Amino acid sequence: MAARTKSTAGPKLKVTWVRSTIGHKAAARGTIRALGLHRLHQSVEIADTPENRGMLRRVAFLLEVEEPASAKPTPAKEEETK
Repeated sequence: MAARTKSTAGPKLKVTWVRSTIGHKAAARGTIRALGLHRLHQSVEIADTPENRGMLRRVAFLLEVEEPASAKPTPAKEEETK
């Protein structure tokens, strides 16, 4: 059976687990695990896809999400005219 490969190219999101799932529903715990998080304060980089955005939205109160510095476009410098 051929192994599936995922494309690693494209925009990424840095996700950090900051609040415990104790007292929350099993669905929230499952979503955290599906995002690849295993320990509190762990960070992972995931692909910026609609599927992942949906998972992040479901457990946004438990996470911090940011775009890594390497993924942010650098703003063009404006030249001053005198």
